[in-house]
Amino acid sequence: MWRPGFQFLEKHPATLLGYSRSLCVFSHVHRGTPEKPGLVFGLDKIQSNDMCQGIAYRINDENWHQTVEYLRKREQVTAVYLEDIVDIILTGKNKTTIKALTYRVDPNHKQYAGQLNLNEQLKFIRQGHGQSGNCREYILSTAKHLLELDVEDKNLQALAKALA
Repeated sequence: MWRPGFQFLEKHPATLLGYSRSLCVFSHVHRGTPEKPGLVFGLDKIQSNDMCQGIAYRINDENWHQTVEYLRKREQVTAVYLEDIVDIILTGKNKTTIKALTYRVDPNHKQYAGQLNLNEQLKFIRQGHGQSGNCREYILSTAKHLLELDVEDKNLQALAKALA
């Protein structure tokens, strides 16, 4: 959310219904290794009333293919996510539903961690270090940026407190 890595025209607060942001992916590349996996977030379907608040980016039509290729290269290194276009709700002053490209976790993938308790999450976060840096910094940065967006995530704040 805070480092999209591609050019965009606009960004808007948005909500995806039916999924939640969850530390449910063992990271073997960006924030860990196969020998010492870290944890990264995925959009996971846990309960039917789940929702994930975040940011939607609007890109120039001319950059669509280039942007999707960039995202596939970054997000699909081990094919742990399912790429899909889904309805999201832009939640600014003019609420509207639009289509958006998302990457949801594949619960059948070997890197799917499922729902880990706080101590299990901390173990993987503390050991994780990969191509994109250490897992601890990733978690703390995500917690900070979500607070700036006024998105409350009690589990993430508990993790950030334990890691501080």
